[in-house]
Amino acid sequence: MSRIGNQLIQIPSGVDVTIDGTEVTVKGPKGSLSQNFHQDMMVSRDGDILKVTRPSDESEHKAFHGLTRSLLSNMVEGVSEGFTKELELVGVGYRVQQKGKGITLNVMFSHSVEIQPDSGVELEVDGNTHIKVSGIDKQVVGQLASHIRKVRPPNVYTGKGIRYAGEVVKLKPGKSARRT
Repeated sequence: MSRIGNQLIQIPSGVDVTIDGTEVTVKGPKGSLSQNFHQDMMVSRDGDILKVTRPSDESEHKAFHGLTRSLLSNMVEGVSEGFTKELELVGVGYRVQQKGKGITLNVMFSHSVEIQPDSGVELEVDGNTHIKVSGIDKQVVGQLASHIRKVRPPNVYTGKGIRYAGEVVKLKPGKSARRT
């Protein structure tokens, strides 16, 4: 029994869901998302509730059941509220600047790193050390945030680098701590 797949999805007001065979289109105040799902998964709408059902208890169907429900839920939440990931730069001399729609990172390289957002994603800079990545597609927002973090991931010895807001970096003891 799938705990995630059996949960119902509440459709908020202002969101329109269109089901056409395996393709589901969700339109809301923030935009529109469309996705094709596995042909065995059945998506049905009853008033303002979406339900995903599977044809059998095979392991493949169980896996697709939870996945389909999660993707649908993310689509509905994305077009109604949107998703946001926040990053922060930690380290002396680490800065970020807004440059048009993109950003420019100065993270102690010999050059500055410029990052342009994908379509449907916005980059916003708060101060010199905070970046906010927002959009309606959860996967694209997370992918761009991960790409920014990969430019200079947190160093486990000093803690310097680009990290997600609230991320805790466990610092390792250095070489001198091993000698005792």
